[in-house]
Amino acid sequence: MMAQKCRSLFIIKNQLFKSSPIFSRCFSNIKFDELVVNQTKTPMEKPSGSKSLVFGQTMSDHMLVIEWTKANGWKTPHILPFGPLPIMPSASVLHYGLECFEGMKAYRCVDGSVQMFRPQENMKRFYNSSKRLSLPEFDKGELLKCIAELVRLDQDWIPEEENCSLYVRPTAIATEASLGVKPPDSAMIFCITGPVGPYFSTGTFTPVSLLADPRFVRAWPGGIGDCKAGGNYAPTIFAQKIAQEKGCSQCLWLYKDEVTEVGTMNIFVHWINEQGVEELITPPLNGLILPGITRKSLLELAREWDEYKVTEKTFKIQELIKAVEEGRVKEVFGAGTACVVCPIDKILFEDKWIEIEAAKTTGFPQAQRFYTELTDIQYGRKEHPWLHLVDSPHLQQDTLL
Repeated sequence: MMAQKCRSLFIIKNQLFKSSPIFSRCFSNIKFDELVVNQTKTPMEKPSGSKSLVFGQTMSDHMLVIEWTKANGWKTPHILPFGPLPIMPSASVLHYGLECFEGMKAYRCVDGSVQMFRPQENMKRFYNSSKRLSLPEFDKGELLKCIAELVRLDQDWIPEEENCSLYVRPTAIATEASLGVKPPDSAMIFCITGPVGPYFSTGTFTPVSLLADPRFVRAWPGGIGDCKAGGNYAPTIFAQKIAQEKGCSQCLWLYKDEVTEVGTMNIFVHWINEQGVEELITPPLNGLILPGITRKSLLELAREWDEYKVTEKTFKIQELIKAVEEGRVKEVFGAGTACVVCPIDKILFEDKWIEIEAAKTTGFPQAQRFYTELTDIQYGRKEHPWLHLVDSPHLQQDTLL
């Protein structure tokens, strides 16, 4: 009798656990083997050349859509013709910004193959962002295989021209049709792709100027500055508009005068520090900046070269100004998926221009070296384990922790 009672109690507890939000959010898996592909019967016209591409305005033929409910977990993944998403006007993503996304790229390599650049790192960051926003968790490896199949299907959209690629945008949104600030009972992951050329209209590797205005703060301790969430971007548009009115390309975000990151990039400074040591410095992963995949790649390359000190450390705008005035700054540049590596030639702070004088004479040799090294890897001119081949429905997989 006692054994029967214990067994019944175990079954009840097990059923309660399976019906709990914790179980449904953590243990429902996306399954690549169930992927259903519905190819378009009316392909869209591809752009005639890279010069006509404005970043993010041209989409490819297909999209990946995977729905989720708390009651049943992840549903069958579908690749569908690109088109509108079915969500209700009361969906919580529209009212409370419950969404996050990723920015990835696939490249047409010199041997004709299609490769994705470090997609496992993007999946880890996407997973962490989703978890922080109380969106459902997912199997990173299975989702990556679904995305790779989408890329394989639309690979003809990758322009043949130099410095072009296929931008890949996975997005997670809360679709619950109720006005309540809480974890959603329904959600969706979708992924769209589109051909892109250089991110900035000025072209590839053209220096940009920054506005550093302490009135505007992008992130703060305890916030979601380390997540790739829409809530980090919408408030920056107003400041970006002011920056452009003042003749700047982007904003340099400060927190209590600490340099954090640039509008769409992580920031690097190559200087001689106050101890007289040549150093490459970038702000640390302290929750105020996005853990960029390009940032990580540059740090790993620099440490592999082992030619100067490489530091992840906080520094203030005043320290940068002092170093510029003393002629210790060799170059400043940004790094991100969209722009790869972008030189920065001047910063507007308190209505005064901080000009990187060294850039006028020596240019940006370190930034150029990083850019060349990274793009050689991305386009397959240099063999490297960061590239992952998209040649079949199964993407080469690494362990995703």
